[in-house]
Amino acid sequence: MQNPSQSKSLNFLHLPVMAHRVLESIKNLPTDLLHGGLMIDATLGAGGHSALLLESYPNLKVIGIDQDPFARAAAAKRLAHFGSRVKILGTNFANFIPPDKAIFVLADLGISSPQLDNANRGFSFRLDGPLDMRMNPNEGITAGELIAKLEEAELANIIYVNGEEKYSRKIAKRIKKDLLKYGPYQSTSTLAYAIAGCYPPKLRYGRIHPATRTFQALRIAVNNELEVLDRLLAQAPSWLQAGGLLNIISFHSLEDRRVKYTFLNDDRLERVTRKPFQAELSEITRNPRSRSAKYRIARRKPF
Repeated sequence: MQNPSQSKSLNFLHLPVMAHRVLESIKNLPTDLLHGGLMIDATLGAGGHSALLLESYPNLKVIGIDQDPFARAAAAKRLAHFGSRVKILGTNFANFIPPDKAIFVLADLGISSPQLDNANRGFSFRLDGPLDMRMNPNEGITAGELIAKLEEAELANIIYVNGEEKYSRKIAKRIKKDLLKYGPYQSTSTLAYAIAGCYPPKLRYGRIHPATRTFQALRIAVNNELEVLDRLLAQAPSWLQAGGLLNIISFHSLEDRRVKYTFLNDDRLERVTRKPFQAELSEITRNPRSRSAKYRIARRKPF
């Protein structure tokens, strides 16, 4: 009989975003680098991107990084037949120091479908579950604990900055009022209901759920996502050989602005893509969560 963690890892299935673009991107490497070398998959997930590249380039080796133990277990199963060509590490990419220079670094910054679709992870307001939101469920404080810890003004600032939510003050006031009256929020659906009540009635039933921006803001804060992205962008160019490629797939403007700025202003890099690639209609139809993805590529300069 499987234990719960085994069951979750085996169900951790995820469609790699813009996979064909990633395969096209690696072709931009110099010919001598394409015959071997190291790829760093900084957000391994279930190993979808890595599997495609390992299959296409038999001499390629991969170091895959992911802080989610369920993702790592799924990736280990998916990539097992590649043997010693794959090494999987349980850490955040911001803490990583590579053993060798890489020819290809990839970071897909999106939250994965299995994380969103597992109610127990607490990422989605569409499924009722505990208010958690941690990428690594074994470390850090949960979203519920963060809400309880913050002062109203601090909470409003996080919702405004990380979620670009114009009703941030009203939402923070409602959340803190509910905490005083009812105690800690116990579920994602309860929080989502409270947030929706802060919107004017005519805006509560649009294409975008009223809780979307606040849930994004809390997830970013719980996982320090923008801080670790800044560290990745500062460190990753030094992981690359001259001519190596840095590939970043982002999913909202707060991330994409940082990537764009770095690719324009880091003296170690030159842009390969002047404008980001975006998912084609056929991919969006298969995987609606690819709709907001933006894919930028930069090359390490030869000095």
